[in-house]
Amino acid sequence: MPQYKEQFPKGSMIRVKERDALELFKKEWRYHNPLQSAQFACAGREGTVTTVSFYHGGDVLYTLEGMPGVWHEQCLESIE
Repeated sequence: MPQYKEQFPKGSMIRVKERDALELFKKEWRYHNPLQSAQFACAGREGTVTTVSFYHGGDVLYTLEGMPGVWHEQCLESIE
């Protein structure tokens, strides 16, 4: 069984990637938890990780304070 490890622990400050990166992710992603249209308004915003969970197989999923939906790690980046 693989060891699940998130890049952004609960409480981390992150930035949602820019809109073009989100659009590319939406176009290419074919599995669970697709991005929802309301999430695109959050492009470029900074926020705090409120929960971290793992989809079967190890995909890391996040919820962000004050932002809708479930976020894939590939859609987020470090502020530093």
